[in-house]
Amino acid sequence: MRPVCTYTDFFVIATGQNPRQVTSIYEEVRERLKKDARTIPHMADGTREASWIVADYLDVVLHVFTPDARMYYRLEDLWDDVPSVEVEAAAV
Repeated sequence: MRPVCTYTDFFVIATGQNPRQVTSIYEEVRERLKKDARTIPHMADGTREASWIVADYLDVVLHVFTPDARMYYRLEDLWDDVPSVEVEAAAV
């Protein structure tokens, strides 16, 4: 995100198929980062509605959307001047 964004280095954008899956994705990321990197989000919002959960880890901001919310907010279009990298989902 740098140099076009001053508050973070990376956005991670993920999609769950429904609010329950969005919550599960967020909780899994939160628990793994807490365990493996000993870090918790500085701030998290949207966990109640779970159509868009955003968690601020300072250097990384995690966004987990439902498909409708992702299409509505279109963060990729908003930040289209920033290079993006797509990664495959990790196998568990």
